Amino acid sequence: MEELVTQIIGYLRGMWRFRWWGLALAWVVGFVGSLAIYFMPDRYESSARIHVDTQSVLRPLMSGLAVQPNIGQQIDLLSRTLISRPNVEKLITMADLDLTVQNAQQREALITSVTSRLRIQSGRGDNLFTLSYEDMEPQRAQRVVQSLLSLFVESGLGGKRQDTDAARRFIEDQIRSYEQKLTDAENRLKDFRLRNMALLGTGARDYVTQIAETNEQLREARLELRESENSRDALREQLSAEPSDAGIAPPPIVATPEIDARIDLLKRNLDEMLQRYTELHPDVVGARRVLDDLEQQKKTQLAELSASMGGATFGAPGAMGSGVEQTRLAVAQAEARVASLRARVAEFESRLVSLSEDAKRIPELETEMSQLNRDYSVHKSNYDQLVSRRESANIAAEMSTQSGIADFRIIDPPTLPTKPSAPNRLLLLPLAALVGLGAGFALTFLISQLRPAFSDARQLREITGLPVLGTVSMLSTSERRRRRRNGLVAFGGGLVAYAGVFAAVTVAIVFLQS
Repeated sequence: MEELVTQIIGYLRGMWRFRWWGLALAWVVGFVGSLAIYFMPDRYESSARIHVDTQSVLRPLMSGLAVQPNIGQQIDLLSRTLISRPNVEKLITMADLDLTVQNAQQREALITSVTSRLRIQSGRGDNLFTLSYEDMEPQRAQRVVQSLLSLFVESGLGGKRQDTDAARRFIEDQIRSYEQKLTDAENRLKDFRLRNMALLGTGARDYVTQIAETNEQLREARLELRESENSRDALREQLSAEPSDAGIAPPPIVATPEIDARIDLLKRNLDEMLQRYTELHPDVVGARRVLDDLEQQKKTQLAELSASMGGATFGAPGAMGSGVEQTRLAVAQAEARVASLRARVAEFESRLVSLSEDAKRIPELETEMSQLNRDYSVHKSNYDQLVSRRESANIAAEMSTQSGIADFRIIDPPTLPTKPSAPNRLLLLPLAALVGLGAGFALTFLISQLRPAFSDARQLREITGLPVLGTVSMLSTSERRRRRRNGLVAFGGGLVAYAGVFAAVTVAIVFLQS
């Protein structure tokens, strides 16, 4: 620590020898700095304050019905991105700053200068913004702030309208696209139903139930067929056992098997319908009418056959002269009954085969039907959501046109500055004085290092490494003391005068600006 103090004292003694050089440089630097500060051009700052009111009674009332963007966040983002090159170029045109621009280089310099001097400051959570601009002409500064204020309001409202219009156009395009998709899906579903109408038109009755019912009907028909065949065989045996009348040729078997089969089928169908409907049902009435027509047709054919055989009446006792004819007639009726039942069995078997084949296709049809319904349901759901969003966007657009959604209120209009805001000469003059003193201090240190001298014997011994036998001190006379005292007074007076001059200039500036 002692060595450090000794070294510092040595530096100060060396600098003290060149103190007049430092004082002279301080005066020069201070004077030049003062002149530069004095002749610096004045800059005037114009400012305006605007408040963006994002609170509205409509917002809570329309909650859930309309899309409500975060307007506060949008305004904050707008304030951060407003000072961009396109906006600055528009601002320059609005404020007539480009009237003296001659080439592209000057325009670029103007854009850079305006961008660096524009300021937008926002409060903390109160949506209060301060717009400011500095210029050498107060009227021009006011015009720039007024143009920036208009640009701020227009960008906020125009941005919202553009976003709303773009969203609505996008939703409209999507709705038209999904309308086409829905139309295609409906057409595919319609074509599928038309192609498979016979298989899909069974209603709630499934094919398992139909196959079971058909099997049951087939078993009953086969049972009746066996009974009829047994009855027919018994009649044939009876006919072969009876003696034939040699004098009378056996007449041909007279029967109406087709009509009998249709009559029997209609009777069964009529029984089934009567289990479900009343006597007045149109299907029951129609079936009875058809049955009566068939009975009448059967009687007509039997009468024609009886007339062709000599007027004999079929089924009347003694008409053929013996019971053989009655047995033959019974055999003919049994044959007709067997033929009718065989036709019914064949119909049920064919229906069972058809149902079995259709039942095998049902899973494929159901899968295809499910896929068609799923595609249609997805498109329909998306379409309904888009229509709902479109209505919400329309309501939001109407809300944005109403006052109070985002109200721009000008608190302080752009001011016309009467006093310069820069440069701050009250601060710059003391700084210039300190810079001058620092320059003088640096000069004395530099000269002391360029022209060093030994201030004591110890420093001489340490640097040279030689023993110092002794030192010779200068005798102090009255003349030397007086000269030394006068030098100190003169140096101190120079420093005081330096500080006094800068203080006086600063005070003068204060009075001039007040």
